[in-house]
Amino acid sequence: MSGPGHRPAVHPDAAPELAEIARRVVEQAASGEQVDVMVGRSRSTTVRVYDGAVESFTSAQSFGVGIRVIRGGRVGFASAGSLDAEVVAETLAEARDNVAFGEVDPHVGLAEPDGVEPVHHDHWEPSLLELDATTKIAVALDLERRVRGGDPRIDGVRTATWGDSAGEVAYAASTGVLVTDRGTSCSVGVQALARDGGETQVGAAGDAARRLEDLDLDRVVADAVARSTRLLGATQPTSARLPIVLEPRLAITLVGIVADMLDGESVTKGRTPFADRLGEVVASPMLTVVDDPTDVRSIAASAFDGEGLACRRTALVEGGVLGSFLHNATTARRAGARSTASALRGSRSLPGVGAQVLVVEPGTVAEDRLLASVGDGLFVNSLAGLHSGVNPVSGDFSVGADGLMIRGGELAEPVRELTLASTLQRMLLDVVAVGAEVEWLPSGDAAPTIVVGDVALSGR
Repeated sequence: MSGPGHRPAVHPDAAPELAEIARRVVEQAASGEQVDVMVGRSRSTTVRVYDGAVESFTSAQSFGVGIRVIRGGRVGFASAGSLDAEVVAETLAEARDNVAFGEVDPHVGLAEPDGVEPVHHDHWEPSLLELDATTKIAVALDLERRVRGGDPRIDGVRTATWGDSAGEVAYAASTGVLVTDRGTSCSVGVQALARDGGETQVGAAGDAARRLEDLDLDRVVADAVARSTRLLGATQPTSARLPIVLEPRLAITLVGIVADMLDGESVTKGRTPFADRLGEVVASPMLTVVDDPTDVRSIAASAFDGEGLACRRTALVEGGVLGSFLHNATTARRAGARSTASALRGSRSLPGVGAQVLVVEPGTVAEDRLLASVGDGLFVNSLAGLHSGVNPVSGDFSVGADGLMIRGGELAEPVRELTLASTLQRMLLDVVAVGAEVEWLPSGDAAPTIVVGDVALSGR
């Protein structure tokens, strides 16, 4: 509720009105019936500027309630966009009616409290709520101005934005669980246009934080300028097999794809090449990946999952060994395992399952030594076609990319119109270096730079 892609941090005293609504709903659970409810409200502002003027200013407020009723192994669900008592009552009645249309699943049911103590965070920042419209607009305009002046080749800015949000949510279940979350966040983003002759390149950058003062605007400006200018003059490279360097945002992109293949839904349905490999070596011993929403350094840190269980650190890959899958209550029962408190749910959706805060643990190679350790290779600037180019069932990986060649351990000429091909299984095993410095990303995830030792580059 604290922003796109972010779950709010928990505070036990947050949203008492929402907690009361949730409590009243679950008190109406009939004999032989399980009920849970997610109630939320949020407000947000988005500012877009273009060419020194405000293009749009949007302020919005939303409410949501989602009720799940479970009876006889069948699930009924309904949601609404109002917290009015009459609407909530109608939503409960509709969820009950929908039970009759559900298929029987003996594994479905509410999460049972397991005694794990939550790690509480309070990410509610009053100063963010007090920012006036003039300040928000000024930040976006200043960001655009600074990017325009960052390099003579910057020809314009496609868009510069400010965003902020504040959200509260309450979850209750007929098992006796009642928890509340709240959180605030702000963000900036910019897309720079660089031109050299008739060629134009786009470079995007952004940041997110709990407070305006914590946004790293200097880094955003520098990043947007660099990303828009460094590919000017790029040509198609010769096909080769070589190591590739993935900076933190791309490292977490790769790891995120793998994490999606380790969720309980994919595992129990056999839609992942890792389904039968728990406890086996699946990656380089240099690689450790955890899902840790308890880490206060993350903007997405939280204390409870979408089924009211306390969040916890789950080691997905530890020293190269596959350590765990991610489960919510239903997938855990289906697999004969325990929930890892990995239920993902909003106020208008049923619980899913997945990673909440992915962290790739740091390695031992200093960032300024990573390129030297590669010798000759490719520094990847961006990946394209991930949705169509990655097969989550087989692990096949074939995506478009651009970047900078590495010659003798130093960045060299820019390249584009190339394809990188391998399998996710092989890429994990071929990690040959992991940077010593972890970068926390606007998504709330964190990773160092990683080097994959042998990937097929298809060019000319």
